Amino acid sequence: MIIGLTGKNAAGKGEAANYLKSKGFIYYSLSDVIRDEATKRGIEHSRDNLIKIGNELREKFAPNYLAQQINAKIREILRNNSKQNFAIDSIRSPFEAKELMKNKDFTLVGIDAPIGTRFKRLVERNRIGDAKTLEDFKKQEQRENLKSDTNQQLDATFGMAKEIISNNGALEEFHTKIDDLLNHLERKNKRQISRN
Repeated sequence: MIIGLTGKNAAGKGEAANYLKSKGFIYYSLSDVIRDEATKRGIEHSRDNLIKIGNELREKFAPNYLAQQINAKIREILRNNSKQNFAIDSIRSPFEAKELMKNKDFTLVGIDAPIGTRFKRLVERNRIGDAKTLEDFKKQEQRENLKSDTNQQLDATFGMAKEIISNNGALEEFHTKIDDLLNHLERKNKRQISRN
């Protein structure tokens, strides 16, 4: 099973990934490819810098470049362990989603939460480059939705999700929703296997 996570900033993708890791999923983030590049260049890992580098990599190589790098890692592991599960985070472009959809048993999951809840979480985690006001947060999100092959397109990517989890309650409730999704996907996979 390969779970891809997409959604807006501070919706809870990282928390979903951590929970899946606790269940034995191998975790990859498309942003790791960007962070590695930023480190090579000696550039601070601020949100704006990472977005800029990600857009540069997509422009230089291909719009699906980040996902191609992760797919290579997945295929290497699956050669030795076909039962391994994966959680893939930071899917921000339809091209990245389509590349990952080439994998058997891949499901794109959209994590959603109201903007007020997301902004509150953003302020609490206090990462470098995060918006300090709700107005700045809204502007930042607009910049992350440019209709360009090499830029982030969060809304378009979210629209491709086959499953949506709303993360607007307590953490335990969110974990229960993830468990319910995993059970649903396992049942679905078993039905497909029995048909073949």
